[in-house]
Amino acid sequence: MAGLYLHIPFCKQACHYCDFHFSTSLGLKSQLVEAIVRELELRRDYLPADTTLDTIYFGGGTPSLLTADELAQIFAAIHRHFAVSPQAEITLEANPDDLSAAKLAELQAAGINRLSIGLQSFYEPHLRLMNRAHTAEESTTAVRRAQDAGFENISIDLIYGVPAPGHHIWEADLANAFALGVPHVSAYALTIEPGTAFGHRLQKGTFKAAPDEFVATQFEMLLAAMRAHGYTQYEISNFCRPGRESRHNGNYWRGVPYLGLGPSAHSYDGRNRLFTLANNPQYVAAVLERGEVPVTIDELSATDRANEYLLTTLRTARGCDLAHLRTHHGLDLPATRAAYLAELQASGWATIQNEVLTLTDAGKLLADHITLELFQTPAVTE
Repeated sequence: MAGLYLHIPFCKQACHYCDFHFSTSLGLKSQLVEAIVRELELRRDYLPADTTLDTIYFGGGTPSLLTADELAQIFAAIHRHFAVSPQAEITLEANPDDLSAAKLAELQAAGINRLSIGLQSFYEPHLRLMNRAHTAEESTTAVRRAQDAGFENISIDLIYGVPAPGHHIWEADLANAFALGVPHVSAYALTIEPGTAFGHRLQKGTFKAAPDEFVATQFEMLLAAMRAHGYTQYEISNFCRPGRESRHNGNYWRGVPYLGLGPSAHSYDGRNRLFTLANNPQYVAAVLERGEVPVTIDELSATDRANEYLLTTLRTARGCDLAHLRTHHGLDLPATRAAYLAELQASGWATIQNEVLTLTDAGKLLADHITLELFQTPAVTE
């Protein structure tokens, strides 16, 4: 099994926190769809010939801007070059303001069976602060409309840590999310990235990020509320009802190979990563005019692969299998970092059971720090 990711780099407007690759000019959209179809043909051998796609994921950007004809064009190409499992999870990221009854019917007809809806908040002033294209009312209406249309496998995105006088807005956002009864929630802390509108405003002193303690409290509130409503935290930012994990993202964290199409998309063949050029006009010209895919190959060393295994598994509920790390990556943490592992357990930040290192709730708040500390192990023999 393998996955297919398609990056649709277009948005109606730029969210102030977003540092993903996208354009607010839609002039190249039809040509870019043609280029993705052509790239699929050019790179059909990236995955083994007998590959069956278990997951297909339309990300962005805003894939819900694709028309019915554009989706049909892409799916025809996918089925031309790959076998697709009858039980494949086929996800499309959507903005609430795009999800009219007609659009939902188009998505169903195309074969989309999972929606990831970018709500971010139910609080109008926060939506305006983040420069979202939808209203708070549309946050609820879009999900209800999708459910009425027959979409049951729905994920919603929320953002916490937005500067506010207290935590009542976040409490209300969580309550509104639970009232929708969706099986999956992704919740992310607001991060101020360089080059974004928030990043520029932070530099100018016209925007102030929430204090770390404020963000940490809202993360703790998130964990408690999710447990109380029957959701499992299977990855630091992802929560689901039993059995409703995102299979596509889960495969990323398990190191399953996938092919990424479109500008800025990443691919992974089990050994190395490829990064496609993050420039729409140059990507289209290379693929359509020269029959070339502008990619950079990132050849992963044994150390890189060991560190990636640490990074991805420590974020998940199943934890980091230290025996696997030793056997498959040549890195023996209990031997080389015994003191630090003991410190993690004594501090209540991690547990080790049956040679599986798992972060506690307190440790999840420090996940990046802990992972970086473990990255500082002696280099694995190449």
